[in-house]
Parts: sequence; structure tokens; C-alpha cells
Amino acid sequence: MSRAAQLLGPEGPLAAAIDSYEARPGQLSMAEAVERALAEEHILFCEAGTGTGKSLAYLVPAALSGRRIVVSTATRALQDQIVDKDVPLVERVIGRPLRVTVLKGLSNYLCQRRYGELLASSESTNPRNATRLSVLQAWQAQSTSGDLAELSSIPEGDPLLDAVRSSSDTRIGSRCKHYETCFVTRVKQQAQDAEIVITNHHLFFADLALRGPHPGRVLPNYDAVIFDEAHQLEDVATLFFGVRVSQKRIDTLLADVNRLLGARANGFALGRNIAEQAAETQQRLFDELSRGAKDEPRLPLPREAWVGTPHDCYLELDTALESVETTAELARDAESNGEVTAEAWESVLRRVQALRQALAVIVDGSPGRVNWLDNAKGGRALSSTAVDLAETLRDRLFDRVASVVLTSATLTTAPTKLDEQGDASPFAFARSRLGAVSTESEVRELTVDSPFDFERRALLYLPKDLPAPNAPDFAQAMAERAQHLIDASDGGAFVLTTSIRAMRSLHRLLSASNQGRPVLVQGQAPKQSLLATFRTQPHCVLVATLSFWEGVDVPGEALRLVVLEKVPFSVPSDPVLQARAAALQEAGRNAFTELFLPLAQMTLKQGFGRLIRTTRDRGVVALMDCRVHQRGYGQRLLKQLPPARRTTDLDETLAFLKQADE
Repeated sequence: MSRAAQLLGPEGPLAAAIDSYEARPGQLSMAEAVERALAEEHILFCEAGTGTGKSLAYLVPAALSGRRIVVSTATRALQDQIVDKDVPLVERVIGRPLRVTVLKGLSNYLCQRRYGELLASSESTNPRNATRLSVLQAWQAQSTSGDLAELSSIPEGDPLLDAVRSSSDTRIGSRCKHYETCFVTRVKQQAQDAEIVITNHHLFFADLALRGPHPGRVLPNYDAVIFDEAHQLEDVATLFFGVRVSQKRIDTLLADVNRLLGARANGFALGRNIAEQAAETQQRLFDELSRGAKDEPRLPLPREAWVGTPHDCYLELDTALESVETTAELARDAESNGEVTAEAWESVLRRVQALRQALAVIVDGSPGRVNWLDNAKGGRALSSTAVDLAETLRDRLFDRVASVVLTSATLTTAPTKLDEQGDASPFAFARSRLGAVSTESEVRELTVDSPFDFERRALLYLPKDLPAPNAPDFAQAMAERAQHLIDASDGGAFVLTTSIRAMRSLHRLLSASNQGRPVLVQGQAPKQSLLATFRTQPHCVLVATLSFWEGVDVPGEALRLVVLEKVPFSVPSDPVLQARAAALQEAGRNAFTELFLPLAQMTLKQGFGRLIRTTRDRGVVALMDCRVHQRGYGQRLLKQLPPARRTTDLDETLAFLKQADE
């Protein structure tokens, strides 16, 4: 037995430290595998079912390894759990303090240079900013972390905070006069001394894309990386191994230009006119591209989208940004009064040049890339990335980092031949998408089953008698059946949909028939506020999209029923998936079985995983899609789900729910 497994086992210090200790063979198997991966320098894919205790299974080997390890997670909730709960336990297990640093994205930290520029600008004397600016000044004077999350009295999206955030765009490195006292510099120095650096996937891949001397790089050099919630890696990497131009990015740049010009004795009016022209032009461009988009979250932007008016708008925006670039060059060269540094203008110059280059890549539409418009409520953006990231990830990650551990409760899919060697491993889909195929390092795999008693504690209801999801009467019939289940469970239900449109429709129908129960819906309040309400009101119903519930943990009696509207196939109109599907088809492969079906399996498993979070949990998962009985792919979809008892009988399901509610 490995050292890590001994420490976590029934005769080890963890058992002595916890009164409620239960032996978890799966946790010990995973700890041994992680310890070998770190010591022998290979890649490990590990699917660990809910309740395995995977955080300790990788943290203890990491602490014993004598190496600097990066632990990357997808959610802030898991980061907080690791720091607040798991690290203290690990310290008791290994018998010494552990040097741990938490690194958030740069935008979480105050930039002192930009803060000084704000105070020197006309915005500091605007009466509308007086109260919030006073709060910001008082906090800045006493904060030791510079973490803007501490400013709970100022809303997260407030323009005043956006004006002082750090970012990879705005950092100028050691040339900045605030470099030694910079909050980001300080946390980077702490990370240099850490044994374990805890971060998130977004920051990890942002850093990986910037590896080298770039001043925006945050993570120190490391010997190994452990990805928890690793099923999200491809989506996150897509954002960072490409280019992205958001309206917010342009607006922030132009606001900084105006702020810098406002601190100068002359030339402000001309510069302000140039910035205003750029702002108006970018607004016209985004309005033109999103015309007729309605609720589509992503719109494809092939080369033919950039003809006529959109191309004219792009040329106008590029010309306007070129004028901003010229203004920044002149201001940088002329700066001598010390109130606004030449380095600040150098930062603006670098940012506007990067924007123009990114826009050119998107408009060019090179082969092998996919371009799209994000049309989300939070802000519009233009994006471009390679269709297939496997080669990039193999080169930048798996062939360069000595040890890589990837773990999640959802990494396997029903086996299918995915590569030239006919790999039928349940990890084949994840490995092929992430580039962990034909790597220089050895790849090992481990599946650890959940210790929970799904056969007794959970029931999977699979009705056969509902209309098909594409039938006009499906929504009404599905809502009525869901209402029967909600009545039997007396609330405590998640109703999860595959689209915002279906979510709104079901919320409307269920609200009309649940007069005595609160029916919440995604978007009516912040996510954490909705979850807090759900946890404290035992008869709640919450309607949301499946993606909203990624990583959500609601253990205990608060959740007794999970209703899944239909099989969660990815939206086929998504331009990134369209491009990846087309690439598979061109290679003579089947995009449905090799892309859409495995993704649906993993998402379905995530949805099921919301129900049973502890040994005491009990309830029903209902999948209201008759296609699992009628289509050939049905059994493959269901094969990867936990071994809950299955039924098509409504009365049996209602009886199980009523028993669970007693």
C-alpha cells in the first residue's frame, strides 16, 4: 500500500482525526494511482464517483510529493472547499503545515496603477461616484489581498470596479512604479514559495497560453498539475487558445484612454472625439452582426458573413482603432509631467494593437478555425479558435508537464472506436478530445465507483408514454407529468432543461399549477441567492438549464427529485460543435456517435449526479424522453449512469417519492 493510502486508510491519522470516518476503498485506490502518477511522471485519467473523497485522494499525494503542484478546479465552491475544509485535514494527516496559495484570475485584484489613474481623472470629482469612491478608497488603504470580492457593498459589475481591475492586457510588469507593492506581484511571490497552488481552469489555460516572459503570466513554474472537474477542460481551453474581442474589452480600453486624456492639460477634446468615434463604430458592428439573432447564444461567422455592411463596419472600426493607436503613441512620446506615466500609454498602445490583430484573425476566417459571435445576455463578443485543440493541448500541456492528473465524476463514456488504433477504452472520448493520445508520456486510467447505495437510495424513472420531445404537445404533457412527481415529493425538486426557451415554458406551466409552492427560475436572482432560497425552503421547485447546475451541491432533504426534460444533446447549431462535427464527417467518421452522443452521456451523468450527494440522500431522477426506449442509442446513454433501480411505472415512482418524503 502506498504512503498516501496508508495515511488515509483505517489505521492512519485521518481515521483518528475524524469521528465519522468511514473506510473508502475507492479513495485509497485513487490516492495510490495519483501518488504513482506524480512519482513516475505519467498522465492519469481518473473517474471518481460522487462520494469518493477525491479531493483528499489527490491532495495527500500532492503534499507528500515534494514537488510544486497546481490544483485547478472549475468552480469557486470547490476551491473554497479545498482551502477551508480539505487543506486543514491534509495538514493533520501529514503532521505539518502545508504551504498553499490560492490564485484567482487577474480581474479579481485591484490594479494600483489604474486606481491612481482613476483618482487623477475627472471621474473622481463626479458627485455620482462620491459614495462608492469613498468606500473604494477606504478599502484600498487597509486591504492586504487586493481581492475586489471583499468589496461586497459595491456591485460586481460596477463601472468603478471595472476601471481599477487588473488584467493581462493592462499589466506592464516590472516597469510599473507600483510593481513592488502590487497585489498581483504579492500573490505571485506567495505562489513561488507554495507547495500547492490552487487555481481555476480559466486562469490555468490563460497562463498556459501566455507561457513565457509575458507580464500577464501569473502561475509560477510547476512540476505537475491536477485537474479536478476535468470534464470542462475542452470548453475552457477553447476560450484561451484562440482570440476574443468583446464589447466590454473595447469599452474598457476606450474608457482608459479617456481617463488618461482627462488628466492631461491639452489634447483632451481631440482624443475624446477619437475614442467616441471608436465606441460608436464598434456598437454598429455588433448590432449589425447580431441582427435577427433573437435568443441564439452563439451565431456562426463564416467568411461570407463579412461582406457588405459588416465588412464596412469592420473597416471603420479598424480605422478608428488605428487613430486611437496613433493618439497613444503621441501621448506616450510626449509624456513628461509625471502625472500619467508613459508606461500607462504603452499599455494602451499594446492593447489596441492586440485588438486590431484579433479582429483581423476573426474577419480573415482562415481554414481550420471556427469564428462566432457570442450573443449572451452578459455581453457580446467575437471569438475565433482552432476547430480541433487536441494537437495544441498535446504539445502545450501533456508533452511539457511532467505529471498530469485529470479527475471528475464524469470522464467516461460508453466505449466506441475513436482513433486509428481502435481504442475502445471508456476514456477514449475524453483522451481524444483533449489530445492525450500518442503523447510522449504514458497514460493510465482508473475508474472508481461511488460508495453510495444507488440501488436502494435512488430510482430512475423512464416513462414510455409521453410524446416525443419534438411533438407539439410534449411541453404540456411533460409539465403535467412533472407536476405529479412534484406533488408526490412535495417540492424539493430541480427541473432541468436543455434550452432557455424550454426553461421559460416549463416555469410558466409549473408556476400555474404550484400555487402553494415557490417555483424559482434561473435568472430571477443571482445563482447563489437562488440556491440559498432552495436550501432553506423545503417545498421549493427550481427550474433551470442543465449547464446552470454544473457543480451545484445540495445534499440532504432539500433535494428529493431531479426532473430532466430530455436527453441533453448539445445544440447542433452551435458553431463550434458544427465545425467539429464537420471535421469528423470530412474524415469519414460519424459525428453523432463520436461527438454528440458522448457529450450527451457526460451531461446526463452530471444531471443525475445532482441527486445523491451523501449516504443519507434519497430520491428520484426522472428522464422524460421516450427516445431512450425507441432509439438505438438509448442503452448506450443509460449504461454510464449510476446503478439506480429503473422503472417505467408512474405509480411505483410516486410511491417511492412519498416514502422518501416521510
